[in-house]
Amino acid sequence: VQLQASGGGLVQAGGSLRLSCAASGLTFDNYNMGWVHQAPGKEREFVAAVSVSGGYTYYANSVKGRFTISRDNAKNMVYLQMNSLKPEDTAVYYCAAKSKYSGTYYYTVDYDYWGQGTLVTVSS
Repeated sequence: VQLQASGGGLVQAGGSLRLSCAASGLTFDNYNMGWVHQAPGKEREFVAAVSVSGGYTYYANSVKGRFTISRDNAKNMVYLQMNSLKPEDTAVYYCAAKSKYSGTYYYTVDYDYWGQGTLVTVSS
């Protein structure tokens, strides 16, 4: 299984970035997909998740109204559109896959597969 995240970079506060994640080696529509971030010196934290169909989305309170998660099942892709970025959004962002049959989207330990991460740096 490979989850290849891309799209990170350096952006000024208030700016936008779009992260992408290409999934391979798994039956994509058996997995809910999520984004998790890890800031320097901190544990991994849930950011957003999307259901298999794409019809349900979930967000951490800190990003509600600013971030949008989506997926394209035909292309095995997941996206995270990040708007109104803040310095506290600075972190490595990981794409992750969780079986639709078990676990809870909010708990990072419930995810089965992880990508390598992409760094997002927001300057003030």
